[in-house]
Amino acid sequence: MDFALTEAQAEIRRQVAGLARGFGWEYWRAKDRKAEYPEEFVRAFADAGWLGLTIPEAYGGAGLGVTEAALMLEAICASGAALSGASPIHFAVFPAMPIIKHGTEALRRRILPEIAAGRLSLAFGVTEPDAGTDTSRIRTTARPDGAGWVVSGRKVWTSNARHSRKMLLLARTTPYEAAGPRKLDGLTLFVADLDPATVEIREIDKLGRAAVDSNELVIDGLRVARDDVVGEVGRGFHHLLDSLNPERVLVAAEAIGIGRVALERAAAYARERVVFGRPIGQNQAVAHPLAGAWARLEAAWALTLRAAWRYDRGEPCGAEANAAKLLAADAGFEATDAALQTFGGFGYAKEYDIERLWREVRLYKIAPVSQQMALNYLAERVLGLPKSY
Repeated sequence: MDFALTEAQAEIRRQVAGLARGFGWEYWRAKDRKAEYPEEFVRAFADAGWLGLTIPEAYGGAGLGVTEAALMLEAICASGAALSGASPIHFAVFPAMPIIKHGTEALRRRILPEIAAGRLSLAFGVTEPDAGTDTSRIRTTARPDGAGWVVSGRKVWTSNARHSRKMLLLARTTPYEAAGPRKLDGLTLFVADLDPATVEIREIDKLGRAAVDSNELVIDGLRVARDDVVGEVGRGFHHLLDSLNPERVLVAAEAIGIGRVALERAAAYARERVVFGRPIGQNQAVAHPLAGAWARLEAAWALTLRAAWRYDRGEPCGAEANAAKLLAADAGFEATDAALQTFGGFGYAKEYDIERLWREVRLYKIAPVSQQMALNYLAERVLGLPKSY
């Protein structure tokens, strides 16, 4: 094996697990029921310094890698917080990455310490109603105007916008028709204010993760300063690419954490629940799906750590990151589905919490990239097969 957790990395998981488990099942049940943002949970993680885990020390963070971030998010999910708890912390890690790598020194000093301290959360504005996976087709435009830019357009599935003051925003600065043969050129990345005078936030009522909002944004005349461009004008998508593999690693870790806590609860229930005079876990029809789920989670976890290890060493990790996300999303969902089946009718009841885990982990088969697009990547980039789209 070409990687192994250090004692310091193992300690990160232990400390995060201890902090996260201080917020019990009742807490998350209430947040889900009320569709209420977990302010107390986020503040506890900010106060303990976890929001700056991957931000360089020069800007108030710990300067650690994607491996440590994956360990943190897996432990949060495995505590029972699941996606409701992981998402706000995820948004302290992922949107900051392009700023760390491509932002000017002035932009880093203005934004990164605020994120590390928990005073600033960034929403993520890329996806659009008519341009999902095909990012080249986004229609949100930014035109130069005086000392900056004026942005208009629409975004969808922008998470955390109601609890963020700013967003990482991708907009077209060169028209699609004028972009030349490389249609992903001409897109620019901005750190933009979520100004209520020019940005209307419409919340989307959705299947799971009610505690963290997902939104459609209608942007009309939003002003962005020249100093808020991340990297080079027209190179925004390419700057964003640097953070896509890490995000696949992070969501893989989250899916595995959710699967693990669902499996933990199901196994405990299967040992205790007696039907026809014997524990239901004594029946292979109950035991085998849980055992198979454990094996698939562990296999996906090994690949997730390998992808993180390669990224942190500066090695190519696209194949590993996409495969980890693919396997973890399936393994996490299959584990929660097996857990729900083990609980039977009680699995359908909110008081047993399994149904929340089931609803939340299902997202990862769709986002941030679908299973089908992950398979396309592996078919084309690893196996050398012709592009299918």
